Amino acid sequence: MKFVIIGYGRVGARTVRMLADEGHEVIVVDDDPERIEGAESEGFGALQGSGDDEDILLEAGIADAAAIGAFTPDLNVNFAACMVGKHHGCRTVLRIDEDYREEIYEQYADEVDEVVYPERLGAAGAKTALLGGNFNVVADLAANLQLTVLEVAEGSGAVGKRTSELELPENSRIYAHGRAGGSLTVPLPGTELEAGDEVAVIAETDSLETVRATLSA
Repeated sequence: MKFVIIGYGRVGARTVRMLADEGHEVIVVDDDPERIEGAESEGFGALQGSGDDEDILLEAGIADAAAIGAFTPDLNVNFAACMVGKHHGCRTVLRIDEDYREEIYEQYADEVDEVVYPERLGAAGAKTALLGGNFNVVADLAANLQLTVLEVAEGSGAVGKRTSELELPENSRIYAHGRAGGSLTVPLPGTELEAGDEVAVIAETDSLETVRATLSA
């Protein structure tokens, strides 16, 4: 699959490497010549220019790319790049910083396929979103750490609570949330849980049953 990545900073560079390691074709667009030089030195195709320039994106191959990931610190550039990608039939993944107000988040989230908060989710989440996946897996991440997706049960004491209000065991964290039947995304601080919601939780293996009970009891 082919991907166009806007911004070769910390998140963009890591996302590019992860995609390339899995055998995908990746083209980098960045307006910083040093970053372009860095991308090329690692063997990636790269074009110097602004991510909101449609001509640059067309030169990068946006017309036949599977997805575009816009990961610069400039939200306006990111959004413009995603709109160009959307026009050309790409999956669109937009970086937004954590300190934006909820109404700003919602405004942009309605227009793109996925929104990622690199500060919280990191490049692994950006890569997952670009590939059209989600966190609906149960995976051993380490000897004593697991990622699992759990459903909020009808009648659970978690219903009506914000994700930040849940009393989870130490070292357990909610990393993604989705309404019933929907895709999982990073929850906003004010997201209230409803019956049937799914949450992706990272927890120590010994604490997993306690987390499960919190969401189902």
